[in-house]
Amino acid sequence: MGHLDHAALGWLTPALSYAMACTGAALGLRCTVRALAATGRSRRNWLVTAASAIGTGIWTMHFVAMLGFGVTGTDIRYDVPLTLLSLLVAMVVVCAGVFAVGYGRDRGRALFLGGLTTGLGVASMHYLGMAAVRLHGDVTYDPVLVGLSVLIAVVAATAALWAALNIRSPVAVTLASLIMGAAVSSMHYTGMFAVSVRVTPSGEALPGATAMQFIFPLAVGLGSYLFLTSAFVALSPTAGEREASASAQRPVESVAP
Repeated sequence: MGHLDHAALGWLTPALSYAMACTGAALGLRCTVRALAATGRSRRNWLVTAASAIGTGIWTMHFVAMLGFGVTGTDIRYDVPLTLLSLLVAMVVVCAGVFAVGYGRDRGRALFLGGLTTGLGVASMHYLGMAAVRLHGDVTYDPVLVGLSVLIAVVAATAALWAALNIRSPVAVTLASLIMGAAVSSMHYTGMFAVSVRVTPSGEALPGATAMQFIFPLAVGLGSYLFLTSAFVALSPTAGEREASASAQRPVESVAP
């Protein structure tokens, strides 16, 4: 059995991956709050932004954490198409969950379906990303820990959507995003602790790209997207601020010649 190291770079990758998960959650919650206060095309656009932020944050968290993953006795490569497919899955399923909450008439049912769909999608993203790993050996999973990781994903997703429906203040959103980041990280590492690898030494070259060749540049790009979008959302006025600005301008317009 190969020895698995989940933090080959020390605390850098766990801490950075947690920060990515928190950033994605915070941005997604803020965008969902904006969406629920909007109508029409504006609501749809905010929900799409929320879904892309949460999906990107979760995917980036997973693969930043994977930068610190190593197995003694074998190199590790990543299948590029499968890795990109895992990103697409994260985006699509989170979008489905967010739209279910954003447009659902029955909040309770929408929350249940959205949380279940999003949680299963997040788990699918994780294990699809693991299926993209290429190494010299056989990978097996502890079914109990796999089931626990899926349960954590569903509970975390449901809690995130509940927070989006019920939390409004920036301080509460910040606290909720910190908790959600911890939940997503817990799901990831629970899934990783389910992994066992039986190494088969070989001199053959592994297919795929190394983490630094592919995962690192993509994670940096998506992380930059999160921070830039966060700045845009922070600087854009809320519906209440726009209404206050419009009300302040009406008396001026009425007395103008």
